[in-house]
Amino acid sequence: MTGLRSDDTATANATSNVLSFPAYHARSFAIGEVHSRPHPLLSAPRLLVQLAFVTEGGATVDHAVLAELCRRQGVPAPDRDARHYIMRWGRGTLYWERHSEFSTYMWEAPLSEGGKWKQSSPFGEGFNPPGPVMSGVRLEIHKAGGDKQLAAFDLDPESMCHSLIEDGKAEILTDFRQDGDGLTRLFVVDHGLTEARTGALAQRLIEIETYRVFCMLGLPLAQSLSGQLRRMEDSLAELTNAIRNKGRHESEELLGHLTELAAELEAQAASSLFRFGASRAYYEIVTERLEALKEKPHEGGESWATFLTRRVAPAMRTCRSVEDRQANLSRRLTRATQLLRTWVDVEVEKQNRDLLASMNNRARQQLRLQQTVEGLSVAAISYYVVGLISYMVGGLPILPQWLQPKTAISVSVPLVILALWLVMWRIRRSHRKEADTQ
Repeated sequence: MTGLRSDDTATANATSNVLSFPAYHARSFAIGEVHSRPHPLLSAPRLLVQLAFVTEGGATVDHAVLAELCRRQGVPAPDRDARHYIMRWGRGTLYWERHSEFSTYMWEAPLSEGGKWKQSSPFGEGFNPPGPVMSGVRLEIHKAGGDKQLAAFDLDPESMCHSLIEDGKAEILTDFRQDGDGLTRLFVVDHGLTEARTGALAQRLIEIETYRVFCMLGLPLAQSLSGQLRRMEDSLAELTNAIRNKGRHESEELLGHLTELAAELEAQAASSLFRFGASRAYYEIVTERLEALKEKPHEGGESWATFLTRRVAPAMRTCRSVEDRQANLSRRLTRATQLLRTWVDVEVEKQNRDLLASMNNRARQQLRLQQTVEGLSVAAISYYVVGLISYMVGGLPILPQWLQPKTAISVSVPLVILALWLVMWRIRRSHRKEADTQ
């Protein structure tokens, strides 16, 4: 027993050079991706069972599960970075594919009556799932005109979807209900499809159901966040009224509350970003697959597109509504914060102005005090200089007849004071020039 495909290593090796020129390192991946998910060639009657597991344990656990299946079949396991693999399993084929947050295991084999397929499928005893199951699909392909009639499908008439596709060459039926094994039941009635068209149709229908289930994961999150958003919107309204009434006096406290509210909103938006983005992407895939079917509702039936649009679209609108509310609330918080910051800045500028005025007053007072001290210092220095002159005059042996010692000392007093004042004036003048040049 051998594996059929593990990505396209042969293509990668063959395209490593082009006309002897070295190829870009990602060229082989870009070329091989087109052929990495080939649809099976099927002919009625056929059974397809697909399980989609949420790989919470990461790619390592998923690869270990696949490696164990390969070991049981005696085939080599794929590389750890492989994203697709195909191998024989019993009378059928097992298809494995890794996605961003889940992996799918699809097994196709001849259709058998009853539940006998379970014993020969890879999902029986000994299969260890890589994570919890999110989606399970059982697709049966029947030949038109066979023993299997519409009534035998046992579909719920309230939710039954029945359409003609491929220009009337096939009928597709489902009620999107689960059987006793928890698998969603899908049916195809073949009126003359080729094997390639049958395989492509089966793959498309299974993808519709798989991505339909995964896109709905955003709804519970949106519903849980809606109440939190309502509380934050009410809190913002209260803070806005407080800013209007007493924002100038309690700006710092209000700014703290706004910052806490903005941090809570950003944490909420960050936690829901991936889920809402993934749901939106999955829903776009569903709508693309439905458009590709080009359905025509069967008489008395409802098309798949109409049914899913009516049931799934409101959930997607709810998710978009929560995203819009988050974005709108973020914008309102930003505006309120900017308004409050403006008031805070005005108050800070006012405080700075008062501080500068106080500093100017202190500087003027210091200048007056300095000038007073300089005047007193001139008087004190003059007193000491005159004292020195008196000692000098008293010690002179001969003075002119007309100049008495006391007279000389008296005459020196104004001269000394004038000289010292001139010296101090020149010092202050040089200091002012230095300050003006700086």
